Amino acid sequence: MAGLVMLALLLTIRILDPTPVSILRNLAFDTFQRVKPREVAPAPVTIIDIDDASIAELGQWPWPRTRLAQLVDNATAGGAAAIAFDVLFSEPDRLSPGLIASDNEALDPAIRDALSGLPSNDDIFAEAIGRGRVILGQTSIRVAGAGGQSAVPRDVPHALLGPDPRPFLSRFPDLVENLPALEAAAAGRGVFSVRPDTDGVYRRVPLVMLAGETLRLGLTPELLRVATGGQSFAIRSNEAGVDGIVVARQLIRTDATGSVRPYLSHSARARYVSAADVILNRLPEGRLAGHLVLVGTSAIGLEDYRATPLGVAMAGVEVHAQLLENILSSTLLDRPNYAISVELLTTAILGLLTVLLVPNMAARWVILSTLLVLAAYVTTTWLAFERARMLIDPTYPVLATLLIAGIMTTANYLREERQRREIRGAFGQYVSPALIERLQDNPGSLRLGGETKELTLLFSDVRGFTAISESFKDDPQGLTVLMNRFLTVLSDAILDEGGTIDKFMGDAVMAFWNAPLDIPQHARAGCRAAIAMRKAVEELNTLRLAEATDGETVHRIDVGVGLNTGSCVVGNMGSDTRFDYTALGDTVNLASRLEGQSKPYGVGIVLGESTAREVEHDMAVMELDLLRVKGKQEPVRIFALLGDHTLMADPATVSLLETNRDMLAAYRDQRWDAAEAAMCGMETAGAEAMGLTGYLDLYRARIAEFRAVPPGPDWDGVYTATSK
Repeated sequence: MAGLVMLALLLTIRILDPTPVSILRNLAFDTFQRVKPREVAPAPVTIIDIDDASIAELGQWPWPRTRLAQLVDNATAGGAAAIAFDVLFSEPDRLSPGLIASDNEALDPAIRDALSGLPSNDDIFAEAIGRGRVILGQTSIRVAGAGGQSAVPRDVPHALLGPDPRPFLSRFPDLVENLPALEAAAAGRGVFSVRPDTDGVYRRVPLVMLAGETLRLGLTPELLRVATGGQSFAIRSNEAGVDGIVVARQLIRTDATGSVRPYLSHSARARYVSAADVILNRLPEGRLAGHLVLVGTSAIGLEDYRATPLGVAMAGVEVHAQLLENILSSTLLDRPNYAISVELLTTAILGLLTVLLVPNMAARWVILSTLLVLAAYVTTTWLAFERARMLIDPTYPVLATLLIAGIMTTANYLREERQRREIRGAFGQYVSPALIERLQDNPGSLRLGGETKELTLLFSDVRGFTAISESFKDDPQGLTVLMNRFLTVLSDAILDEGGTIDKFMGDAVMAFWNAPLDIPQHARAGCRAAIAMRKAVEELNTLRLAEATDGETVHRIDVGVGLNTGSCVVGNMGSDTRFDYTALGDTVNLASRLEGQSKPYGVGIVLGESTAREVEHDMAVMELDLLRVKGKQEPVRIFALLGDHTLMADPATVSLLETNRDMLAAYRDQRWDAAEAAMCGMETAGAEAMGLTGYLDLYRARIAEFRAVPPGPDWDGVYTATSK
């Protein structure tokens, strides 16, 4: 029931389409364009750019209208099919001779009279406009008291194909027009106002709109209309709103408001020519021939930039130019009127399937099937965009389905949680959380005892912990923080390799692999964890040094690790009233002893023979000694773990391991000179870089003792450890 209620609520929210839902949908559509923007293709569209270079060469903006008259005349002479200005000329040119004369009373009267008798720059500009096909831009009045020329907009011949579209169109209360003389001379007038979406991104451009009660075309379709003979345009509509406009005998499909979504490419300099080059006649011959020309600015100081779906700002005039390219090449994005129906139906179907299947399927199959179905839907929306430029929302059906699945899964979880509450209440006071989870799955396991199983055991301990503790004698809280950080990085390394942390013993850690869950190649997992632990500790040391203040002494943490593999008893150990999940056996004891040998042998990780044999083919393992550890009579062969398979790929490592075998053979045969020569060879092969200096020093010290007091002919090469 909860799932069905949630589905009904989500469908209602989609119908209401609140702002967060539309923003999310638009961001998905933006992502489509960013992944696959429109390719820049040749098109008869050119921008005459009032760019920074033109302003630097011809002077600050605004220029005298005589200069713009020259621009229009030169572009017309160059063969431009029509010219549209993405610039407003709502105020008289202050550089006109008459205005200069009236603003400078100190001028000689004769000069003032002469200037006043000259034609105004605006008249000259109007004459140039009248000699060509020029479309002037107009903009909407957004706030009360806005300046400029405002009048009842001139009507443009049009026809209505279908119901009255006015209730659906974007509406501007008024327009800021150009000077009357310029408006009268122009072949067309188009509105270049574009409203951003609520997040400030310009995704839609109105092709037709209402200014007051007058139908007007946007700048781009008006340019196309004038360039193709200036015939009337038509609006095709239906009961749902506007369906499209007919300009130049071409139907341009729109949304219900008469707007379109341009399919943008990245900005391309090939679309632009510099205004200075046009005015000074420096363009290559034929550059503008037959082109639809837009005049605008990319100059930084004029701030005519718009946020676009591509995630980068673009000059406003280029947005109009790309829209014109879309119209000419039929590449506008299509958000069909039936898109919301498709999205609602998809949401309903996916939601119902989720409500029906979640209670009756295992969680892993629910997750897998949900992800597959949602991935298929998202892929379908992408293919619709890629192949047909159709915009179908990939976000809402997916999020709605995931939310319903989450609600249903939570309901299932709460139901199971109620079933487990009895066990949690009975044993939660004296059993560890990890064991509680196992008891909930298998209450019959609540008994002492265990099972015999092959495990890989790991023990680690900090070298020189006493000195570290003493440095915090006045700050015990600081020592606690440090140990928490230290034990956290060790725990992460163990858990990442599937290990079970048995216990923390001060600064020491005990862990094992292959229980309670079976882990294939558990010896390798333990060795990888040991390497990761030492690397994590080194990173922690580096971070502590970086955090230290001037004069603060930072004691480096060094950790020794011992690993051993063998048969153990693992299970619930303890008393009748208090027990924990742990491992016991000789393998455990030996692993603990091996960790203690990392210090005298000067290596970070010591392996028992059974562990070493499991990993020696793909890890850098080096034999250390035949050792009789404290508390045991049977000698064991111990090894150092130097690194993983990447180290084994180094020829120097292979050479060092072979030389070490020769050294140990000579040492056990009491050939002291040969053993020392082999140690020199190990140093040449990079023993110091691998941290084996302490190991070689140990053997040199032993050999010096044996030279003084020979071990005798019956010596078996075994060294007896005197400490744990």
